[in-house]
Amino acid sequence: MRNSKPLLVGICGGTGSGKTSIAITLREKLKEYNPIIIHQDSYYLDEKDLPEKIKETSNYDHPEAFDWDLFIKHLKDLLSFKPVEQPIYNFHTNSRLSETNHIEPSNLIIVEGILVFQEKRLRDIFDIKIFVDCDSDERFIRRLKRDVLERGRSLESIINQYLSTVKPMHLQFVEPSKRYADIIIPEGAYNIVAIETIVSRIQRILKDLK
Repeated sequence: MRNSKPLLVGICGGTGSGKTSIAITLREKLKEYNPIIIHQDSYYLDEKDLPEKIKETSNYDHPEAFDWDLFIKHLKDLLSFKPVEQPIYNFHTNSRLSETNHIEPSNLIIVEGILVFQEKRLRDIFDIKIFVDCDSDERFIRRLKRDVLERGRSLESIINQYLSTVKPMHLQFVEPSKRYADIIIPEGAYNIVAIETIVSRIQRILKDLK
């Protein structure tokens, strides 16, 4: 059964802060509403035609790395209960695949990404904005493990990227966006009290939207 409108929840935070874990936890605890999760990482600009040397120097933590127009269009389509064809991004080749991910609309849409509060057009359509706060050392360790195991990157390249772009971009763009949050969660998905509070809040809003 569709509500009068979907509820759009934004989850922002630095790389490795636990955004995805919180999104998955919320999906599990609110599964009665068939929530969908939209990852900002799916909307990186396609670099398939760029030389490898250029790709190696690309700054994937800068707002200009994302296809904001498509990202916002898809979210607005979902808010109008229209399905979308989401890009699938290959982090090994830094390019989009030819196939897409078909996403059906839902009463609850959870969006997560490092820069989802950076763009005002996106901030303005969120119903709830959550910022995940986490110690920088812990975030780096999580990113290191992820990029080695899931994205096939070398230890040296991960460290170089973190020092040259990830850390400075976090300080310039991600951390300041905390001021736009309605709720700040320390310790990420380990903060049970914060998670339960958010779940209760979302349930109340969704009941009111019926």
